[in-house]
Amino acid sequence: MISQAAMSITHSQVHTAEYYMKIADQLIEAGAKEIALKDMAGVGRPVSLGRIVEHIKKQHPEIKVQYHGHTTPGLSMASVLEVCKAGCDYVDVAMEPLSWGTVHPDVISVQAMLKDAGFLVKDIDMKAYMAARSMTQSFIDDFLGYWIDPRNRYINSLMLGSGLPGGMMGSLMADLKGAHALINMNYKAQGKAELSEDELLVELFDEVQRIWPMVGNPPLVTPFSQYTKNIALKNLIGRSMGKPDFSDLDDAMWGMILGKSGQLPGKLDPAIIALAKEQKREFFTGNPQDNYPNELPHFIEMMKKEGWDRGQDDEELFEFAMHEKQYREYKSGEAKRRFNQELEAKMKAKFEKAGGETKIPDLRALRHPNAEPVIAPASGVVMWEVDFDDKSIAPAPGTVYKEGDLLCAIQTNLGLEPVYALWPGKIVEATADQGKRVSKGDTIAFIEK
Repeated sequence: MISQAAMSITHSQVHTAEYYMKIADQLIEAGAKEIALKDMAGVGRPVSLGRIVEHIKKQHPEIKVQYHGHTTPGLSMASVLEVCKAGCDYVDVAMEPLSWGTVHPDVISVQAMLKDAGFLVKDIDMKAYMAARSMTQSFIDDFLGYWIDPRNRYINSLMLGSGLPGGMMGSLMADLKGAHALINMNYKAQGKAELSEDELLVELFDEVQRIWPMVGNPPLVTPFSQYTKNIALKNLIGRSMGKPDFSDLDDAMWGMILGKSGQLPGKLDPAIIALAKEQKREFFTGNPQDNYPNELPHFIEMMKKEGWDRGQDDEELFEFAMHEKQYREYKSGEAKRRFNQELEAKMKAKFEKAGGETKIPDLRALRHPNAEPVIAPASGVVMWEVDFDDKSIAPAPGTVYKEGDLLCAIQTNLGLEPVYALWPGKIVEATADQGKRVSKGDTIAFIEK
């Protein structure tokens, strides 16, 4: 295994090239074999990034350096070129349809730029690129696209000032929708002019810029970027209700401010310090790990009790320990049920917005990508057992059929319409129980070849 340390890159009066050079030296002294420049918001200035890489390579020529930069404010291509000129070893890229916007620059563009600059770079297998591109697009068309805000596809220079990472733009836009309605409702009640969504977005970015140094310039990466954004958003909502700033901070936000997550890079504003004292909150200067007792033995026992595999290198154990609630929901199937429920609601909304002209796809097909649907040849009642019995149910998953076997019959007004297996395989899901009425063309089961 290789110990790689990632430095979360941002830009402020505190986060200078010299600051990161010092941090890199400390990480290497502590045993890091690689250094990653994690430019999660793409706000690292190209020349400064090049200086950081140049310093690492001169002082520690054996250390590998990786650059991970998002294109959100539009600096990433220049940044890639600068870090490569300075000796960077690896550069993270993306590919269509998810490249650019708030993600990474596209591999085709980066390869062409570096090749022109004289770097030895491998050719791109365009057949493989197009195959992966097509596969990714199919996922987006089927379900991922319902969670991707269209604005995430655009480069946004406004992000250069706030420094918020592109990865959280989806949650930010979702938060703004709810906050927008609430703030305008408060403004309307006070006789003030309402804000457009764009005006609120600019106000939020301005507020992030204002409060970020006040709370000690935390690195704007998960979860600190969420805390900083949420503080700014709560201030905007609070002002619309006549509340003072910083009056609605939760324990997670205070934990960051008080140093429970580690020493902050910058200095806290006197107003924040005064508010902490007023609320009788204590600052923490020790090792953050001391706040968390070793719970792994407890989680190991729980996994034994549940009969769950700890996974290769205990990856399942660590996932369970870090996200117990989400892991249990995943194991129980609750997460999948909720996902499908939300997806169905989003599909229905899109269907209704289109005036009912678009057919809603069968969500169950998404759960069985390797199976073929069995389609009802006529409208009528499904009969898995021809000798009709109300107690009969659909065949259990795993039931094996040979090509040409009778699967079931559809009882129509004109008699029984047989349904045969068109290929050998096993049932992975029967979507229509015994006695259910279906329409011609409906999916009644999925068979995996």
